[in-house]
Amino acid sequence: MFFRQRTAENATLSYFFGCTGIGKAVAVDVVAGDEDWFIAEAAKVGVPISYVIDTHVHADHYSGGPELARRAGAPYCLHQSNQGRVTFDFTPLSDGQRLDAGNVVVDVLHTPGHTLDSVCLLVRDLRRGDEPWFVITGDTLFVGAVGRPDLAGREREMAAQLHDTLHGKLLTLPHDLEIYPGHQAGSACGAGLSGKPASTIGFEKRFNPVLAMTREAFVAALIADIPAPPDGMADIVAANLRGVVPEPTAA
Repeated sequence: MFFRQRTAENATLSYFFGCTGIGKAVAVDVVAGDEDWFIAEAAKVGVPISYVIDTHVHADHYSGGPELARRAGAPYCLHQSNQGRVTFDFTPLSDGQRLDAGNVVVDVLHTPGHTLDSVCLLVRDLRRGDEPWFVITGDTLFVGAVGRPDLAGREREMAAQLHDTLHGKLLTLPHDLEIYPGHQAGSACGAGLSGKPASTIGFEKRFNPVLAMTREAFVAALIADIPAPPDGMADIVAANLRGVVPEPTAA
């Protein structure tokens, strides 16, 4: 198995991993403008890109996922709740679905709370064993923080849903499971993010302050500490729903 973590603009963390033996790879949360990097990395390891996944429709950056998928001839994947919302064809993902990437398998976890369509990706390397190795948590769980709950406009309801998602799905995973989030410090997608780009479930359960809170206290803490919205959020979301990145304006 190979694994790459890429730091992109807006403190976004993107991922590229897969199986060199059978020759399949997965690209996750690609930022527009980084498509060439993923194409080059795939060429370096001699593996075609089999899936391009966004963990949700992003509000802080233009997605390069649709363009990379077109260039790679791969399916572009989002959670199925985006059917009828996204205005172009995509491959819908459902909770519990397993994606085959050779000796690497990816289990889809629907994890609403930051957004209604958020997913996390639980990854196994079957050559290593059947135990999961790591989980890509998107904007659901960060190192030292969790995702902001207000992007859908119902912050109290979404914060409660995020609490249920965290405690019902992610925090039940093995303590030593590695987590790789969608952002690090500097992002507007949550408050109090660490600059560290990875952690474990056990470390977060012990040191992430909001994870020890009651549901009521968790909701109160999240809605009391909501960062300013990302710059140009409405335009970014609209473009990502169309799957087309706007042309840069002339200086």
